[in-house]
Amino acid sequence: MAKSKPSGRKTVARNAIAAPSTARALRSASVASARPDAKQPASPAAKSGASLHPGSLLSVTQLTLQDVNQILALAADLEIQPVQPRAQRLLKRRVSLLFYESSTRTRTSFELAAKSLGADTVLVSALSSSIEKGESLKDTGLTLRALGAECIILRHPSSGAPYLLAQATQLPILNAGDGIHEHPSQALLDLRTILTRRLGAKHARSVTAQTLAGMTVTIVGDIFHSRVARSNALLLPMLGARVVFCGPEPLLPEAAAAIGPGITIERNLDRALAQSDVVMMLRIQKERLAGLKLDLEEYTTRYQLDAARLATHAPKALVLHPGPIIRGMEITSEVADGAQSAIEEQVHHGVAIRMALLARALETPATSANKTKITAKPVKKNTK
Repeated sequence: MAKSKPSGRKTVARNAIAAPSTARALRSASVASARPDAKQPASPAAKSGASLHPGSLLSVTQLTLQDVNQILALAADLEIQPVQPRAQRLLKRRVSLLFYESSTRTRTSFELAAKSLGADTVLVSALSSSIEKGESLKDTGLTLRALGAECIILRHPSSGAPYLLAQATQLPILNAGDGIHEHPSQALLDLRTILTRRLGAKHARSVTAQTLAGMTVTIVGDIFHSRVARSNALLLPMLGARVVFCGPEPLLPEAAAAIGPGITIERNLDRALAQSDVVMMLRIQKERLAGLKLDLEEYTTRYQLDAARLATHAPKALVLHPGPIIRGMEITSEVADGAQSAIEEQVHHGVAIRMALLARALETPATSANKTKITAKPVKKNTK
């Protein structure tokens, strides 16, 4: 079994991932996708030109505007469909939740979404399975497939892991968060929350390249380690939004602006708030801060969103947070529970979005004509 060498702030494949034949490719994908200036992940599937199941969602970069519209429309339809007919949609289909990291919102949301559609679910966690004994991701995936799993929802600490699993199993894989790479379903539910609160529910099922034109979304905090920030920064500009990253340099390198079009960096939170229609606060991920020099008291003073700051600089802005919230750190309880907050609404919209993704995954034929070919795109280097 291949052993990974420490790589500082770059995420690499861990021992639990795979056999030597795939570990090197995944390690390359992890490093490439972790770079702030990487616009496309150089996944193992990309390197080989492998075809993946067309129902998979591994990255926001797979989605076209038409795909986003289909997901939003399906989410809206499923949400209002009567319980009994909806429960027949994926009746007795088998969905496996494979979680190598702790999760409350994402795991529960996906499980409720699957059961709402009538599917049978099984949870496999790293602490209560053969994973704890050293079984590779590939072998775990193949085992689940042999047991009858028809779709796997994966959360993994290594960037690029969903690509490996999708390639190995040829099942539809839904990325529930991989390392510091991406969290596609979170970005989609954030989009639905923004559309519903800002434009109204009837506008949350159909979008164009100009739907969010003129809107500024500011994402504040630990941008470098945030898969949520990356996925939102890739998705929202597709609809015309301007994205502003705000945070201290250790958590927000200048190269982060090169993630995608329409992204700028503002170090001063007050100035960022003054131009914001939506503010998304991110928690400080203490588990990922090894080796960084960060004074948490100073960070709180400069970047905490409290009621006074919000009222002064962004009295009409919508406040989001992907969770979990660390009250008193990046956001105060007064703001998190206030009238401008849509944090609970984000959780609510997550079930509808994930129902749509599961229906899409399991109802899309896995024919060669329909399979999605992930092809490598050149990574543009930061020239600043």
